[in-house]
Amino acid sequence: MSDIQLPLFDIPQCAVSNEPILVVNSDLDEASLRSYDKPHCWQYDIRHNNLTEDITLSGIKPEIIAAMAVSDFTFRLMRTDEEKEQAIEFIKRHEWLGTISQYTTHWYGAYYFDPSQGLFGRHILAGVILMNLPNAMSKMLGDDTRIERLISRGACVSWSPKCLASRMMMWCIRDMVTNTEFRLFTAYSDPAAKELGTIYQACNFYYLGNRFGASTRYINPYTGKIVSDRFFRQKSAYRLYAREIGIKWDDNWIHDGCIDWTRVPLSIESSLRAMSRQKQSIATQVSAPKKHKYAYVLGKSKVETKRLRTRFLEANRAYPYPSVRGE
Repeated sequence: MSDIQLPLFDIPQCAVSNEPILVVNSDLDEASLRSYDKPHCWQYDIRHNNLTEDITLSGIKPEIIAAMAVSDFTFRLMRTDEEKEQAIEFIKRHEWLGTISQYTTHWYGAYYFDPSQGLFGRHILAGVILMNLPNAMSKMLGDDTRIERLISRGACVSWSPKCLASRMMMWCIRDMVTNTEFRLFTAYSDPAAKELGTIYQACNFYYLGNRFGASTRYINPYTGKIVSDRFFRQKSAYRLYAREIGIKWDDNWIHDGCIDWTRVPLSIESSLRAMSRQKQSIATQVSAPKKHKYAYVLGKSKVETKRLRTRFLEANRAYPYPSVRGE
């Protein structure tokens, strides 16, 4: 087990109903993680640290783990609330940010089946990929912005075999292309975690440079974690503001998972928005490095793929892959 696989994603961030799943808070102190200064990426480090305990928790015999191959794993869409709760706990334990980002729409899991556990065997979660609404819809493929999804979170368990990450990544993308309208998949890697985007490079993503993301972040005044400026305008934050200033929250203000301000009385809207501006203005600011960005384009057919990739390269510049961590 000395040959530890690199993390599934070098990134910072259900097809069933396509309904958003809102932010899930974590006990992880992101501020402390930002001081990470080892020469290898954080998720590689956590795989080493978790390995012994992960093997024990799996219940799989070490000799079976040593002989595992990627072909022993199955990938599938996670449909039930129980599966999604397992994914959340998995991300908390194995992924750099340790939280589920806002508006997760597609949940995928990699499973290993151990027939020796229990009466009927046991499926063991070994990897997770989460797809989200992009932070902002891009025009990298022109005016049709509805075909993009953000690869927001992902990790593999420490005992998983080499290449499980890249194999799962491509399976998920192909499944999305086959069963949904999405054709463009974007992802970020965070230099603060010494991430390069190793898996994206292995999967032949386009590299778009390291100039993305906000250079200023904030300490969440309620949790002490590092957040972007978007936090102060999220539904969960407005709920906190309402409680703090004595406004009774009305669930009728919510439509399709978001606040519909036309349903909110003007005086209450004014108070909540003022509170949002105040909280952001007094929050402690934290400098953050710009992130690497990657993109993958795939169509249902070779003809569609060629057409979309030609359009992508006409509108975007792809750069050589980075090789120095922390930059």
